[in-house]
Amino acid sequence: MLLRLKIIFVLTGLFGLWNISLAQQTITIRGVIFRKSSTERVSQVLINDLNNKNIMMSDDLGMFSINTAIYDTLLITKKGFTPIKITVQSKDDLSLYLQPVVELNQVTIKGETKKEELNDVMKQYRSQGIFYDGKSLPVLAFLNSPLTGFYNLFGKKPREARHFAAYAKTELENNEIDRRYTKSLVQSVTKLPDDEVTKFMQVYTPSYQDIMQWNDYQLITYIKKNFAFYKKHKDQPSQQLQKLN
Repeated sequence: MLLRLKIIFVLTGLFGLWNISLAQQTITIRGVIFRKSSTERVSQVLINDLNNKNIMMSDDLGMFSINTAIYDTLLITKKGFTPIKITVQSKDDLSLYLQPVVELNQVTIKGETKKEELNDVMKQYRSQGIFYDGKSLPVLAFLNSPLTGFYNLFGKKPREARHFAAYAKTELENNEIDRRYTKSLVQSVTKLPDDEVTKFMQVYTPSYQDIMQWNDYQLITYIKKNFAFYKKHKDQPSQQLQKLN
C-alpha cells in the first residue's frame, strides 16, 4: 500500500512538472475575430497576453497571431464591444466572437467619409473648369487649348485648387495615421493615464511613410521603444522632448 502511494506521488509530481514545462513553452496562436452571431470580421481588436504582456492587433480581415503559452490568459478588447478573456489551452487556431455594446436611444447617422468629402470639393473645382487639381499640366493642354492651359497655371481658382489638393493630401495621410496609431493601442502598451497619453502621442507620432510600411508588431515595437525614452524624460515640456528625441 505504501509503495503504491509513493508511485502515485512520484507520477503526480512528474505530471505537474510536465504541465509547468508545457505552460512555459512559447507558442504562436493564430485566430480570427467575428462579430457575434454573424460572419462579419472585426478589425483593429487588441489581443493582450496578461502573462507575458505581448500585445497584437487584428488586421483588416479580423485575423491575428500572438506569441503566448499554454494556460496564459488573453484579453480581447475593442471599443464598442464587450471585452472577453480566454485561457490558452492548446496550439489550435482560435475563432473568437465579440458582442457589440448596445446603447439605448442611439441615433446612427451614416455620413460620408473624409476622403469622399475631400473628393466632392475637388469635383466642384473641376466643374468650374479646373481640370488638373494642382498637378503638373500636360504639354498637350497648352497645344490643344492655350487659354485653358494658362488659366489652369496662373488663375486664382486653380491656385486655390492646388492649395486644397495639398491640404487634402495631408488630411488623408493624417487620417491613415490616426486609424492605426490610436489612443487605445498606445494606452494598452504604455498604461499611461489619459492626460499623459495625449502628450506622448503628440511627441511620438509616426510618419505616414512609416505607418504604410509597418505591420502591427513593428508599430507596437515603435511605441515600446519611445516609451522607454519617454519614462526617463517625461517631466520635460513637449517641445523639449521633441528636440531630445
